[in-house]
Amino acid sequence: MKKTTLLKRMINERKALVCPGAHDAISAKLIERAGFKALQVSGFGLSATYLGLPDMAFIGFSDVLNFTRNIAETVKIPVMADADTGYGNSINAMYVTKEFLKAGLAGMNIEDQVFPKRCGHLEGKQIIPLEEMVLKIKACKSVKDELDPDFVINARTDAIAVGGIEEAIRRGNAYAEAGADLIFVEAPRSVEQIDRAVREIKAPVSINLMDAVTGGKTPLIPIDTLRKLGVGRVSIPVGPLFAAVKGMVDYLDAIKGDRIAEGRTELVAPFSDFKDLVGFEKFRDLEKQFLPNFVE
Repeated sequence: MKKTTLLKRMINERKALVCPGAHDAISAKLIERAGFKALQVSGFGLSATYLGLPDMAFIGFSDVLNFTRNIAETVKIPVMADADTGYGNSINAMYVTKEFLKAGLAGMNIEDQVFPKRCGHLEGKQIIPLEEMVLKIKACKSVKDELDPDFVINARTDAIAVGGIEEAIRRGNAYAEAGADLIFVEAPRSVEQIDRAVREIKAPVSINLMDAVTGGKTPLIPIDTLRKLGVGRVSIPVGPLFAAVKGMVDYLDAIKGDRIAEGRTELVAPFSDFKDLVGFEKFRDLEKQFLPNFVE
């Protein structure tokens, strides 16, 4: 089964498909190894890890495409891309859709913020007119209909921060009618708002959780609760990245001041596990088979 078809099927089950966020190939491999059935490439994570900058449209599409392609090629599960605002108008968004499809992605997020966009849990957001976003979705749909109709267009609306839940629902239905397969209602403030969005939007709904991170706009809601509400997808975009940062901080604290973390095995992964993660032995086997001067 194609990854696009598999992803679309899982979303349409409305059983809160959990998609952790990957910020590089290693985090993607770990997400897959942990048993998750799909993942979301985090634009927040790419901007932070590759540029050291916040998610405020500093990273360009070519870089996002290359990083996302690398992530998708390293795992077998479906991968969703972050298209931000489509990197321009509807015509730009069509090109973005085509390139993500060519790169083997199973779907993409595209949002209705004014460019330059920002993380959905930051302040200062603005949204484009509904009519403009509807045309952008129709443009992207025309591309996927030609290349792969099962490619998932996840239309994100940040309208709650600007016009409230009523505007988010109005936009969600308009985006679904325009051809979006999934409606990403960003930063709902309560379970009640999520329940209302799921009931009133005529398409599967995606909810973004900041996991154990403090400072997110959406309260931490158990996955089982979201599943009972009928949520289609749950993204946990920055949890893996923030966990990695915490792990590095703990390790560096242990060795600063010219110390050695002797015996602190809880701070690091075993070298053997890391070699297994990146497939070291597979390449050693290839060396043995194809290199004339192979050394055991």
